Amino acid sequence: MKKQHIKHRLHAATCGVFSLGLLGATPIVYAEASATVNFQIPAQKLIPALSAFAEQSGVQLLYSSEMAEPLRAAPLHGRHSVEQGLRHLLTGTGIGFRFVEPGVVTLEKRAAPADPTAPRSDAATLAPMTVTGSAEYDSTDPYNTDYNRPNAVTATKTDTPLMQTPLSVKVVPQQVLKDQQVITVDQALRNVSGVVTGAGGSGTFFIRGFGNYNVYRDGYLNQSQWAHTEDLENVERVEVLKGPGSVLYGRTEPGGLVNFVTKQPLNTPYYSLRQQFGSFDHYRTSVDATGPLTDSKDLAYRFNLGYQSNHTFQEFGGDERLFVAPSLRWNISDRTTSTFKIEYSDIKELGRGTVPLMGNRPAPIPRSRNLGDPWNIQEDEYFMLSLNTVHAFNENWKLQHRFNFTNHTLTMSGKFPTGAPVQPNGDQTRFFFAQNIDDNDYQHNFFNALELSGKFDTGFLKHNLLIGGDYYRTDYRATSAGFTPKTGDTTDIYHPIHQPGPPAILPGDVDLGEWTLPWFGLYAQDQIELPYHLHALAGLRYDNATSSWHGSSFPDTSADKVSPRGGLVWQPIPEFSLYGSYTENFGASNFYDWSTKTPLPPQTAQQWEVGAKTELFDGRFSATLAYFDLTKQNLPMSVGPGITKAVGEAESRGIEFDLSGEILPGWSIIGAYAYTPFAKTIKDSAGFGNSGKRLNNAPEHSGSLWTTYEFQKPLLQGVKIGAGMQAVGQREIGYNETAQAPGYVTMNMMLSKFWKIGASRVTAQLNIDNLTDKTYFGSIYSYGPSQYGAPRTFMGAIRIEY
Repeated sequence: MKKQHIKHRLHAATCGVFSLGLLGATPIVYAEASATVNFQIPAQKLIPALSAFAEQSGVQLLYSSEMAEPLRAAPLHGRHSVEQGLRHLLTGTGIGFRFVEPGVVTLEKRAAPADPTAPRSDAATLAPMTVTGSAEYDSTDPYNTDYNRPNAVTATKTDTPLMQTPLSVKVVPQQVLKDQQVITVDQALRNVSGVVTGAGGSGTFFIRGFGNYNVYRDGYLNQSQWAHTEDLENVERVEVLKGPGSVLYGRTEPGGLVNFVTKQPLNTPYYSLRQQFGSFDHYRTSVDATGPLTDSKDLAYRFNLGYQSNHTFQEFGGDERLFVAPSLRWNISDRTTSTFKIEYSDIKELGRGTVPLMGNRPAPIPRSRNLGDPWNIQEDEYFMLSLNTVHAFNENWKLQHRFNFTNHTLTMSGKFPTGAPVQPNGDQTRFFFAQNIDDNDYQHNFFNALELSGKFDTGFLKHNLLIGGDYYRTDYRATSAGFTPKTGDTTDIYHPIHQPGPPAILPGDVDLGEWTLPWFGLYAQDQIELPYHLHALAGLRYDNATSSWHGSSFPDTSADKVSPRGGLVWQPIPEFSLYGSYTENFGASNFYDWSTKTPLPPQTAQQWEVGAKTELFDGRFSATLAYFDLTKQNLPMSVGPGITKAVGEAESRGIEFDLSGEILPGWSIIGAYAYTPFAKTIKDSAGFGNSGKRLNNAPEHSGSLWTTYEFQKPLLQGVKIGAGMQAVGQREIGYNETAQAPGYVTMNMMLSKFWKIGASRVTAQLNIDNLTDKTYFGSIYSYGPSQYGAPRTFMGAIRIEY
């Protein structure tokens, strides 16, 4: 082969053209431009990289050797189409390409656009591809198989390399969601250290010891007064910022911030249909379609749909989900782009059962038993409208405006075990609760944000500046009934008697709550590149938040706060960095002391964090080790009938380790471990004796590991196997250490095979969750009841892509 390579180079010198497609003695089977190939090409000089590309793809490349001789190629790993792979391989070389006939490509020098923001004019134009840091290829590529993402937007609202971010950020990319067949939030977050499932499974979660049920979509708050159940059908990746996020996002919980980065319209057509089927009559149909609407590609669309119906392992249990998300991107000019998006979700959950306490443990009843009634139902309906417009003044400065409107309605009715322990004879008290009594409840959320960002130099300092302001408003109406003795009852947990229907609700039983919660914020952030491989981050935010209760004697409340953040990264070599940061947080409103109707001060928090990061194997693998110390103040506590004071304080300290990426060709891994030895209430002026006691649902040890291997040899090419585990230590139920949920370990497996059929790619997949059929409690409520995790569950899927 070496002699033949020299021969062709001599031929190139005489003819001016070098044909790599002629290498090798076997006949060439020309690949189509859209054909996907599993490339394994390291960073090297361009000519040998092109030789490897031709050999692995089966295309013939025609070009001048003099043109390619002095250049280097970007590394290319994983499965790509021929077009996408070649485009990335040529990144930064100034060489374009065009298909002169099927399987034959000509490479040629192209002139750089006079305006860097203008679209390129080479004939093989694909979807815009942003390569930053050591990214392998476009992260929005539907065929992207990477488990690692070197950049994230959540921590800084700019596309920043994680190695240069002085905060702990974990990204769960699309391929992990596919391999694990993730449907719910808790399934996605089990890949992140320091995160455990909260009450209700998919609606709440705990990060670094503190509860949270607010999530973000593309950086805007998808807030709910209730635990809103998210659907992930149009989610590209999940980014989790550990610790406070107030500086850029306003009022947040200090443990962390979960941001769903959604799928965007692409210039390259892509269509996917997936049918899932599994245990307990689980059926889910998913559709993903995107592409340009005009020849100029000024208009592009994306459409995502998901429909699911299933029973559960518990009697009376079942879900029905519908999710629809169309979006349209309009390139108004070379410098201005606007994206319009709609999301609609309707999720019905039937008969979700909980397990009450018996002594200091959840009661020993079978997983299938439901102490609720057959008519228990919860319907979570959600609508979102979004408009995001970006205008680039030049290659360094841009202005972005975002508007979002969401409406969320929760309708529920059911009987549930109270927090009281089960009596020795098995009796358990239950309460009735209903929401949206008159079908007129709503929660309207309005969000506006305007941001200016730009890059500039001052002497030897390089700045990336972000200045912005946002306004958020919630208009809320809720009608509810329940929690009264006359609507409750007692049942025997061993021989429950179920009621045929809900109790009658009289007008005097209904409580009406109406309030408005507006806030606005102004913020500034500067990311500074200094000499000696130092990167600094400085940010400041001012928040002003108010609340108004309509039709009540409660006065309006108002609170404001200035929240700083600062951090420093030292990256002595590209593969390693050390960082430290300090952040303050502006948290939830505590509303009022109900006895005196006086406003309570809002919750606040501070965090110190230090850590180390590494990025190996040409950016295909990364890991973060972090130590944090997080304190939260002004926790509300009841000190008497109707008397509430903000007199609590809690602290969480620990070590977290996250890793993800490709270790060897075809072998990918994502893992997480958290050691939180200190997560306690450190101040309890209410006198409940909670001081020094461990926080609710904050295990000392927790972690997960998931790994897959895609066979590289021709005989088994397209076959992928995977296995994983999740471990959660013992957790406190409540805040006084009187009851615990035992720890658990579950095992998971997967097997998949893909085939290339014409222009389509077909993938068959099987996942087995809780392989050993472990009986465990997956989520707990702070007031006592717990929920069983699912038993051994099978999930199959057939996916067609083209």
